[in-house]
Amino acid sequence: MTTTQQPTPTAATGGVAGRLAEALEPFVGGELPVRLRAWDGSEAGSTDGPLVVLHSADAVRRLVWRPGELGAAQAYVTGELDVPEVDGWTLDKALTYAFAVAKERGLSSGRPAPAALLKAVRTAVGLGAFGTPPPHPASQARIRGKLHSKLRDIRSISHHYDLSNEFYSLILEENMAYSCGYHVDGEVSLREAQEAKLSLVCTKLGLEPGMRFLDVGCGWGSLSLHAAEKFGAQVVGVTIAAEQKKFIDARIAERGLQDKVEIRLCDYRDVEGTFDAVGSLEMGEHVGQKNYPTYAEVLHRAVRPGGRVLVQQMSRTGKWPGGGPFIESFIAPDMYMRPVGETVGFFERAGLEVRDVHAMREHYVLTVAGWLERFEANIDRLTELVGEEVVRVWRLYLVGGAMAFRDGRMGVDQILMVRPDAPHTLPWKRTF
Repeated sequence: MTTTQQPTPTAATGGVAGRLAEALEPFVGGELPVRLRAWDGSEAGSTDGPLVVLHSADAVRRLVWRPGELGAAQAYVTGELDVPEVDGWTLDKALTYAFAVAKERGLSSGRPAPAALLKAVRTAVGLGAFGTPPPHPASQARIRGKLHSKLRDIRSISHHYDLSNEFYSLILEENMAYSCGYHVDGEVSLREAQEAKLSLVCTKLGLEPGMRFLDVGCGWGSLSLHAAEKFGAQVVGVTIAAEQKKFIDARIAERGLQDKVEIRLCDYRDVEGTFDAVGSLEMGEHVGQKNYPTYAEVLHRAVRPGGRVLVQQMSRTGKWPGGGPFIESFIAPDMYMRPVGETVGFFERAGLEVRDVHAMREHYVLTVAGWLERFEANIDRLTELVGEEVVRVWRLYLVGGAMAFRDGRMGVDQILMVRPDAPHTLPWKRTF
């Protein structure tokens, strides 16, 4: 977003903004905490809060039909609502402020009285902002089929991952690692943090030359290629994203690794063979709650007795296991997260012995900050590739994601396990 100079705000009310501010008071627990500018140029609300601009009545119409996060997100990504960077208010600061006000005013509990709802509807009608629901934004997912069937999973993954390899290359670093990095200190580059994470995973798994390694949900191949090049493993990676497989196959050919790395376009449920070690980085979030026992059983079955399994996975508490209405509708449909303790329970019931849980939440704040920096630096090319609406989706996604990890609403952990049917080689003394 471009920073522009705005006139000094006043406490004036009236016009569209004043009428909206009055109607919204019961919903926001008092005075409107933001400075609202409506499509007629009128302003109302707090002169100390961030500026929120409604460019058309369609923004209000969306909020009438989809109150809360989803309606606001729809209006933002379509450009009907904007949060300009003025007076030091970035999108991050504005959203952080909104969360703080909601918490202070206790807005997550209780519902406005029927009279308040009726007044809000009457205000919308009077402003010409009430009618049939606006169409969903083009960037919003429309995934059909039985939840977590193989076909639906392909469609869900495609919605997020098949924007194009170039799109992701402009956000991720050279390894194309799309998971939390390992920032050994605050000064390392995004690439160094990702390579440190990949080496940490391979070290925890005890990979050595010639060992057979399975990478479940291999993404763009960062772990598969690292395990082969740096640790000498014989690697099989599986993905259901066709664009990712094309990308990795090209890198395998470029690096002459055809005899060390094989990438299969394969659902995790169809994995065959037994391996010395198994890794899965931030893929388990996509298998769903009902299918998670199957996922855990597949990892158990795929590793030899005494072999190691490492899963890196995001965690979440609260009523939105998918990440919330915006994430579930625009970014990762069908995703499911839970507290890390519940995930550990699934693996234990599958027969794996959990040996270590390594919390890395703070690392994700730095990782996403690196992605966001590259995103903004390459904004012109990204817009050429996917259009303004998808760019706005991703800005909201990256800013909101960093906030969720920073504020502890989400976490991420590396869970190291062994299959205990035979003696394992994990040292008694922690070496990582």
